[in-house]
Amino acid sequence: MDKRIATLAEAVAGIPDGASVMIGGFGGAGAPIELIHALIDRYLATGSPKNLTVINNNAGNGHVGIAALIEQGMVAKMVCSFPRSSDPRVFTELYQAGKIELELVPQGTLAERIRAGGAGIPAFYTPTAYGTDLANGKPVAEFDGRHYVQERWLKADFALIKAETGDPYGNLTYRMAARNFGPVMAMAATCTIAQVSQAVEAGSIDPEAVITPGIFVDMIVEVPSPQQEEVLNRAGAHHP
Repeated sequence: MDKRIATLAEAVAGIPDGASVMIGGFGGAGAPIELIHALIDRYLATGSPKNLTVINNNAGNGHVGIAALIEQGMVAKMVCSFPRSSDPRVFTELYQAGKIELELVPQGTLAERIRAGGAGIPAFYTPTAYGTDLANGKPVAEFDGRHYVQERWLKADFALIKAETGDPYGNLTYRMAARNFGPVMAMAATCTIAQVSQAVEAGSIDPEAVITPGIFVDMIVEVPSPQQEEVLNRAGAHHP
């Protein structure tokens, strides 16, 4: 039952070529930078994993985190809401060159598709995107005089998320807005890997304070002083 993993490298060692990977974060808030960079380091050492499908709110900024993952050529497809954020040059250049695929999903729809995946709901209807190119090829139904687009659940092989505290059973708490996509991604992935700022002993987290129950978490790895994407980008950082 002890889900603590000693190193970041061990935590990401099982992610294979072609995997679908949900990555938490809303911009830099809640982004598991260290797990992402560990995945890049493994690729540079072994040539794997590649051809990943990455599901996130955006397509990365600067040359760290998800942007660095894309820059190394590890990502075949992005599923996101905001491919053009504050500094999206890496994704933009590869997309314009036809080297990466994009599935654009409105943010509320993205969150609900992930939630539906975790809840076992194969499809739902939303008025968002009706009448736009994003609705092309999708079933449409009318309810109470309004048109709704059918959206399918979204699941993944792995989820990489960032939490504030975690215990040996995998129970997690989050720090304020860093919570964002983490809880629903943990539910929608076959294997959830969480980096935590503080690994605590069993029983240290008040059950009423648990946000993600350990049943949805497979591994936790402690990262006591996690890096922040915005700080790295202001410093002009690159990974590697």
